Amino acid sequence: MMAIIACVVFAYNASAQEVKWLSWNEAAELAATDKNPKKVFVDIYTDWCGWCKKMDKDTFQNAEVAAYMSENYYMVKLDGEGKEEITFKGKTFKFVPSGRKGYHEFAAALMQGKMSYPTTVFLDEDMNMLSPVPGYQKPEPFLDIAKYFGENIYKSKDWKEYTKSK
Repeated sequence: MMAIIACVVFAYNASAQEVKWLSWNEAAELAATDKNPKKVFVDIYTDWCGWCKKMDKDTFQNAEVAAYMSENYYMVKLDGEGKEEITFKGKTFKFVPSGRKGYHEFAAALMQGKMSYPTTVFLDEDMNMLSPVPGYQKPEPFLDIAKYFGENIYKSKDWKEYTKSK
């Protein structure tokens, strides 16, 4: 009986792991003040994006993904159509009205002008861009990407070589 209870508690705790999302400013402050800063992960989304919501539910709520990301990254949610000004490396980025909705200049800069949602962006500990990754990612391939950057594998192997060795 105790074994069953232990299994249920373990299963609940594994599924209860959640990512702690930060604002850009909170992550930037942590990166600047922590003695051992983490890399930064930015999830660029919009409120109307169905694939963004699916990735939140399927990928970011996956226990293994949530645990790895929380341990290795400052996790940022950035609305690609958000109205808040963001200052980064001496430049202020703003919302730009365009079409029916508009876009945020910072989201556009991180996505290198390719406005596609969701896009996830990996930055190093010094807030330098490692790579944007456009599109919905299931948990397993997403975790491979996160580990590629999180464990600095990108410094010694290109992506093709890394994925061949898996």
